[in-house]
Amino acid sequence: MGHLTTEQKEFYKKNGYVVVKNVLSEEELNEISKEYDELFARKNQEKMESSWAGSDANDRKTDSNYTVKGIHNLQYHHAVFASFLYNKKLLDALEDIMETNNIVLHHTKAHLKPPEKGAAYPMHQDYHYFPYEKDSMVAAFLHLDASGPNNGGLCVYPGSHKLGPQEDVGAKESNFHYVDQLKFPVDGATAVLADRGDVVIFSYLLIHGSPANVSTRPRRMLLLQVAAADDNPLGDQPVRPGQGWLLRGVNINRDASISKRFYN
Repeated sequence: MGHLTTEQKEFYKKNGYVVVKNVLSEEELNEISKEYDELFARKNQEKMESSWAGSDANDRKTDSNYTVKGIHNLQYHHAVFASFLYNKKLLDALEDIMETNNIVLHHTKAHLKPPEKGAAYPMHQDYHYFPYEKDSMVAAFLHLDASGPNNGGLCVYPGSHKLGPQEDVGAKESNFHYVDQLKFPVDGATAVLADRGDVVIFSYLLIHGSPANVSTRPRRMLLLQVAAADDNPLGDQPVRPGQGWLLRGVNINRDASISKRFYN
């Protein structure tokens, strides 16, 4: 351990997120950006894996230019994305945050929010998508573009990870998960200002979302979500491709229910 400063670790404990700089080299960023753009260009000619047209979309179609496009399991599309998964500086930072050196992959994904039309995404907790017993899961969010509120950047409620799971209003209204938007409106959240190449690490209990992209710039991002090897999912959850890959350390949880799915 030791990539993050004492101040950064204290900031994370208090706020539930932290911005980490200089994780990837300029060469690595350029290579990832190139393959990212080519991947989305290929997928736009096929069926996009996921899309979000916005909760106020009305008659918008999910294949319209308004939608946020999504691709999962990046490591299966091009080997370059593994350079982010196994980046030493990133894993050192995750050790500091998670306080363990036994780290397993849960999943990877990328979202492209197009300029001028990228839809807002309501405030939510990732917990509701894949709850874990010890709440060890965190996300590492890589910005391929400088990001702020104008181009639909990440917004958070600092310290909300300490509130625990909030009511899952979205499950009652749609196939998506989100919290009460009157209690946690997007315009009341704190914008996370990030430069190209910055990585935001945040707890899956942190309430977060993003406004619409009203700028002339895209917002390209990719992330991985990881958990401690000794943590277990709650309930019956689907196993995602690559889930359980050791990114660092040993799998001390081999005999637990999640591991039995991989090895038995």
